[in-house]
Amino acid sequence: MESLKLPPLAKASGIVRLPGSKSISNRMLLLAALAKGRTEIRDLLDSDDTRVMLAALAKVGVGVTAIAANAWAVEGCGGAFSVREADLFMGNAGTAIRPLTAALALSGGRYRLSGVARMHERPIGDLVDGLRQIGADIRYLGNEGFPPLEIHPARVELANPIRLRGDVSSQFLTALLMALPLTGQRAVIEMSTELISKPYVEITLNLMARFGVKVEREDWQRFTIPAGQSYLSPGILHVEGDASTASYFLAAGAIGGGPVRVEGVGRASIQGDVKFADALATMGARIEWGENHIEARGPASGGLKAFDLDLNHIPDAAMTLAVVALFADGPCRLRNIASWRVKETDRIAAMAMELKKMGAVVDVSEDAIAVTPAPTFISGAAIDTYDDHRMAMCFSLAALGGVSVTINDPACVNKTFPGYFHAFAEIAAPVIAIDGPSASGKGTVAERVATAFGYHYLDSGSLYRLTALAGLRAGKALDDEAGLATVAASLPARFSAGRIYLDEADVTDAIRTEEISVGASKVAALPAVRAALLDRQRAYRRFPGLVADGRDMASVVFPGAVAKVFLTASAQARAERRYKQLIGKGMPANMHALLQDLQDRDARDAQRSVAPLRQCDDADLVDTTEMDIEAAVAAVMAIARRQGL
Repeated sequence: MESLKLPPLAKASGIVRLPGSKSISNRMLLLAALAKGRTEIRDLLDSDDTRVMLAALAKVGVGVTAIAANAWAVEGCGGAFSVREADLFMGNAGTAIRPLTAALALSGGRYRLSGVARMHERPIGDLVDGLRQIGADIRYLGNEGFPPLEIHPARVELANPIRLRGDVSSQFLTALLMALPLTGQRAVIEMSTELISKPYVEITLNLMARFGVKVEREDWQRFTIPAGQSYLSPGILHVEGDASTASYFLAAGAIGGGPVRVEGVGRASIQGDVKFADALATMGARIEWGENHIEARGPASGGLKAFDLDLNHIPDAAMTLAVVALFADGPCRLRNIASWRVKETDRIAAMAMELKKMGAVVDVSEDAIAVTPAPTFISGAAIDTYDDHRMAMCFSLAALGGVSVTINDPACVNKTFPGYFHAFAEIAAPVIAIDGPSASGKGTVAERVATAFGYHYLDSGSLYRLTALAGLRAGKALDDEAGLATVAASLPARFSAGRIYLDEADVTDAIRTEEISVGASKVAALPAVRAALLDRQRAYRRFPGLVADGRDMASVVFPGAVAKVFLTASAQARAERRYKQLIGKGMPANMHALLQDLQDRDARDAQRSVAPLRQCDDADLVDTTEMDIEAAVAAVMAIARRQGL
């Protein structure tokens, strides 16, 4: 898509399972390649940047094999790449080109490294200068200090400390630290300026230690790698969730009320960007920490407070705060962020330009940005993203100001999180949840409301029927809980124009047979199936919104639904409607039997231990006993409109 239009959003709540950290993923890949032995890396981020690193490692002779979803096996080369000459295209992946440049410069081969046009504008001179101090032969093929580069074999000598600037990017220090153990010699790095983004260096040191190499650190000024160390595979590693990516969802919880929980990072995280949650707390957001999760809610009272913060320690996550500043109660200032200038784009300039489109007053300096929010947001702003994934993800939050926002080039999020907008929709896309007793007309009403709003539609009750049908077709017994849960987790179901599709086959009539009706009741009682379908149901929440009908929709599946409706009618009215439907289809029907069946079903549904029939405390009751279908639809739409939809 050239652009993605986000609708006005008012609330955000839910759970997000984070993709793997980009910083950890690419560091682990290179360390595994340099180590002796086979390393399995699980939960690896699947993105443009990691694909760049995997492709580059394969071209220099490292064995990399996909062994499962987001899991790779790396056959370490022990520091000696088998391919001694190669041309490597590094895209716009700074976490790939910088450490790989250092490793290749010490490996005794001849290599060319290039990237997209923006990569050729991103500085690498400080790293090259550091490597040249020990004898590396690296030549610029374009502008001095920038890629593309050509590396030639050279004899290195580490008699003297390497002097390195640290005020442009911490990735230069990371690159040297990771590469220098290949020499087997004692190596010392001394910083000639203040080191920025220290938490990212902490990640590097932590991961090097997991591969058996210890670094002695004196404050943040001097780093010593003792002689005789080499990398050894630790066997199996898991990549933490991406803490920078967590910032967008935590911010959504703070802005949109929450709670929003991110899973994959927490108190035990080795990533400095988890401290973004502390910045939200200074604004009044309520933050809850777990070992492997963080949860954010809006302030207990009032709005988010203005801030003035030094954000040198979380430069990537700080971009999210620049957009959160739009929701603050006064002017905000983000300081010590000069590194923004040399990222995927000049982020200070880009952020200032796009914040102004939302109505904010913005002042910038070389290393700071000040944001004064507007009293009301400008609706319909088209946000340019500059081929920068973080610009796209940050400005999606602006729609929580209750205005539509268009994100240009949304595919740029593929650099780190290809599924970002789907994940954002699962916590922020508006939901209308409709429940009610059997034959209350909730399915018909829900589908018509979805059509009227242009929303997606979910017939949740049919998912259990579809699970039974798909399970039987796959040869599963209806008491095979694990097997049916697997079927449910990836159920290829679609609802369109009153028809139900499974794997693109119309099964509307097939799931209404007596066999499947009985089967649906059986599978619905299986906890693993219900758990699998919980995730599957939530996946239907997409932009511009969703109308979901069925049991548990308002209480369990979408407790943060913008509008909740309990649609009912007297048993007599429901029996009469069903009687007319059956007669109209030429099918035999007995009014007394239908009435008795509905009364019995209501009683059973109300007494069920799992998902009993009941009206949520915060749901609106719509009694359709005296209504036709058009009036019922109008009543539900009026409730939704009252909630701002």
